[in-house]
Amino acid sequence: MQNHSTPSASSTPATWELGDLTIHRIDEVALPPQTGPWLLPAATPDVVAQAPWLRPDFADEAGILRLSSHSFAFSADGLRVLVDTGIGNGKPRANPAWNDLDSDYLARLDAAGFPPRSIDLVILTHLHTDHVGWNTYADGGTWKPTFPNARYLTARTEWNHWAAVDMDEARQQMFRDSVHPIKDAGLLDLIDIPAEGTDIAPSIRLLPTPGHTPGHLAVELRGRASTAVITGDCIHHPVQLLDPAMGSCVDTDPDQATATRRRLLASLADTDTLLLGTHFPAPTGGLVHSHGDSYRLTPLAGE
Repeated sequence: MQNHSTPSASSTPATWELGDLTIHRIDEVALPPQTGPWLLPAATPDVVAQAPWLRPDFADEAGILRLSSHSFAFSADGLRVLVDTGIGNGKPRANPAWNDLDSDYLARLDAAGFPPRSIDLVILTHLHTDHVGWNTYADGGTWKPTFPNARYLTARTEWNHWAAVDMDEARQQMFRDSVHPIKDAGLLDLIDIPAEGTDIAPSIRLLPTPGHTPGHLAVELRGRASTAVITGDCIHHPVQLLDPAMGSCVDTDPDQATATRRRLLASLADTDTLLLGTHFPAPTGGLVHSHGDSYRLTPLAGE
């Protein structure tokens, strides 16, 4: 297994201010150009050309989508929180772009003021390989929790789904090295999330956004000055604002995923709520605006 270093998702860390709450983007890696055509096959260069606002930030001049892997970290209500943990280092993965990574993610986390032992809560939007990888790190021949003082939280529906599925070997491997060790350490909390969402702290609300996976959740953050929503994978890329019916190749329920996107975008359109995409490349965040019978994103670059 070849160990290789990977490029950063962005050379410039970003933060967004919600008044009393600051959100930090913690970069892991930029995803390779072939990710877009695989993940969102309907987002062809001809489709991308219909939305000039996607270039140059969200697509290149040839119409190939830009995507990245990153986390979001913030302090709120006395909690130091991380949302999703990326791909992780040194892990055997079927996807060559994710296999045996050697990134400086933990150094970036530390530089942002969130050393691993300071994290109180890790929110996992869902249990896919590129969202749980830094749950653990290699210590000799074992995988240990990277955030030993944190509770790791995901939806009970999500856990129950994967517990009942006959997983292929690649997914079993991911559970062995990145999910089961935190459960075995007694750090995993499963949350029931009603249709209207649930508050886990005064500033933090979990929103059910099923379709990509059955228990997928998004995270709403409420600061004194404004609000933000972290998408997870219910929206992979801003091109899906152009056509919310555009799904990813790995959605478990494409129709439900489309309905979720339509509902979420309608709730955000023409408001001052910041949308932060878990795979959106820099500038990563923006405001959703109605645009005919679809939407567009007006970027708001972090400081």
